[in-house]
Amino acid sequence: MVASRLQSPFSNPLFSSNSHSSRPLSSSSRPTFLVLSVNPQESSEPAKDRQKVVRLAWEKLLRWSRSWRSKAKTDVLERTNKVVVLGGGSFGTAMAAHIAAKKAQLEVNMLVRDPQVCQSINEDHYNCKYFPEHKLPENVIATTDARAALLNADYCLHAVPVQFSSSFLEGIADCVDPNLPFISLSKGLELNTLRMMSQIIPQALGNPRQPFIALSGPSFASELMNKLPTAMVVASKDKKLTNATQQLLASSHLRISTSRDVTGVEIAGALKNVLAIAAGIVEGMNLGNNSMAALVAQGCSEIRWLATKMGAKSTTIMGLSGTGDIMLTCFVNLSRNKTVGMRLGSGEKLDDILGSMNQVAEGVSTAGAVISLAQKYKVKMPVLTAVARIIDNELTPMKAVLELMNLPQVEEV
Repeated sequence: MVASRLQSPFSNPLFSSNSHSSRPLSSSSRPTFLVLSVNPQESSEPAKDRQKVVRLAWEKLLRWSRSWRSKAKTDVLERTNKVVVLGGGSFGTAMAAHIAAKKAQLEVNMLVRDPQVCQSINEDHYNCKYFPEHKLPENVIATTDARAALLNADYCLHAVPVQFSSSFLEGIADCVDPNLPFISLSKGLELNTLRMMSQIIPQALGNPRQPFIALSGPSFASELMNKLPTAMVVASKDKKLTNATQQLLASSHLRISTSRDVTGVEIAGALKNVLAIAAGIVEGMNLGNNSMAALVAQGCSEIRWLATKMGAKSTTIMGLSGTGDIMLTCFVNLSRNKTVGMRLGSGEKLDDILGSMNQVAEGVSTAGAVISLAQKYKVKMPVLTAVARIIDNELTPMKAVLELMNLPQVEEV
């Protein structure tokens, strides 16, 4: 409470009508400074009230959490005996290790192409190519035999790059149970057909009713391997299937949300790779933080425009598979797609960049498909179109920046 007595400033000669006088102020007419005296006991009371409100809100949240967990079914992992992971790349390996660590009796088979990687996993429990310093659980088994890997599997995690998925799946279709749920870890669009994984998998397997789930969200494989807190989303039109997949994958360090918006989750996961290349170009050209923020904001809008035209929910684009994944891939240099952009922005040739990489940057092949989709749905996408033209060597990064900055000044939508 203010204890001081306040003197009206207008009673002071400094504010009087003749205050412009050149006479010096006497000691008695000098301005009085305000002194505030606060009662410590009275000032602490609002702070205590605020702390009480915060504490009660937190306790309410924890009670809700305990109540929800007590009602949730947790028998999916208990009933699961075998999971197969298609592909021996970094993310497939990280997910295999994650699931295997949840249940020692669970058999986790990885179907890999490289005999050396297969031997390394089975004999030394390391993926010598992608995670030579991370020991895998002993219940992770590698094989190059598709039939053996898929036999009696309860769930299948598909981690093969999008551009190779169709031919790969056609080759193993005879080994796949028609009721085996496929959890897709692959993000992107097939270049010539513009298909997403929810279309590629059932068509390649010749089974339009093959159970499908999309897994997406901000997740670097290395951090998942190190058990750092991560959140992702699973999407399927089958609510029971999303709930079961959530139980299968969720752990103390991996949160899994559910969604019915398969289109939104997939298209956001595909387009963010292209936007990451654009973000890398900005960084490679040293255009500054203002440029980066403006570019990513514009890219988010373009993704939302196209996704909603395709039937996705705008809330999905604002969630983990959209904004969450965009922030991770655009602002962190561990992203393969951003790395491609940074090297393009610094003047390297695309062929040299791709030739030096041991993993696939899906955004490179997805860029052209994105522009075809944009034309199909009549959506203007300046930033993502510029990326496609740079990749096709029809535009230099500097020319792209100049042309984008000279676009008409329009209302933000």
